[in-house]
Amino acid sequence: MIEKDFVSISDFTPQRIRQFLHVATQLKVRPNAYRGALKAKTLAMIFEKPSLRTRVSFDVGIEELGGHPLYLSPAEINLGKRESVYDVAKNLERMVHGIMIRTFAHEVVVELARHANIPVINGLTDYCHPCQAMADYLTMLEVKGRIAGLKVAYIGDGNNVARSLMFAGAQLGANVWVATPVGFEPGSDAIRWTEKRCADTHASFTLTSDPELAASDADVVYTDVWTSMGQEAETEARKKVFAPYQVNTRLFARAKPDAIFLHCLPAHRGDEVTDDVIDSPRSFVFQQAENRLHAQKAIMVELMKWAQMPEEGTVREPRLELVK
Repeated sequence: MIEKDFVSISDFTPQRIRQFLHVATQLKVRPNAYRGALKAKTLAMIFEKPSLRTRVSFDVGIEELGGHPLYLSPAEINLGKRESVYDVAKNLERMVHGIMIRTFAHEVVVELARHANIPVINGLTDYCHPCQAMADYLTMLEVKGRIAGLKVAYIGDGNNVARSLMFAGAQLGANVWVATPVGFEPGSDAIRWTEKRCADTHASFTLTSDPELAASDADVVYTDVWTSMGQEAETEARKKVFAPYQVNTRLFARAKPDAIFLHCLPAHRGDEVTDDVIDSPRSFVFQQAENRLHAQKAIMVELMKWAQMPEEGTVREPRLELVK
């Protein structure tokens, strides 16, 4: 994947990920310095899956940078059915300066990025959630003052959020633990990539089925819903399997005394996390949610400031003979 796109954190170098975080920090501290950075740029936002945080943060973010958001609903696009991914890419690249897409199949985003000559940003797929991970590690950096060496314990389903948390941790020198039931692991390809990158960055990755072991002496305890969008039929079965993985006071107490709690939201209170944890002073879930705005503004600035539609500024004006 060429660097015009933000499809997965695994597509970048550690240095580039740190650059995104640096820009996000600057945007949060000095937002006025970046006003107009994307003046007259338009971001098409394709939503195959609904979202509160993704919709608001990208919509507000591009406006604050001087650009314009263009919301496209599933009915208007219907990727791969009403119109092919290729045709959507070739149409949009001539009308807008960037595309954000939140969809199900990761292959759709990969294909869109391959064919569009403008930046494509992954707002979420079933495989990974890179924008969320950037907000996660921005929050850790703010609260803990560092990322390298932190023990980050993810407890729950080995889903898209878990994979991006692994990828970013490996890039930034964290010690990521994933505790998930047997059969719900993040997948061998994600594990192989994470372990390979860890060897280069002095990070580490540990997979376990023991949530107490993962939470022990953790600096960060993280969880997500047990049932993601599209898995609703599995809800009751998953509740039984994941019940021992609930982040409650007892499990959270195994972490360090100054450990923080994170959740990408929305949370199913009483399932993956209890109220006394998510509402505690050590919970930073709303700061984490706010950081979606700053992290994604950094991604847009870094990618879209160079974006031009094909042949922009070189279109020849047709010569028409006036009728006498």
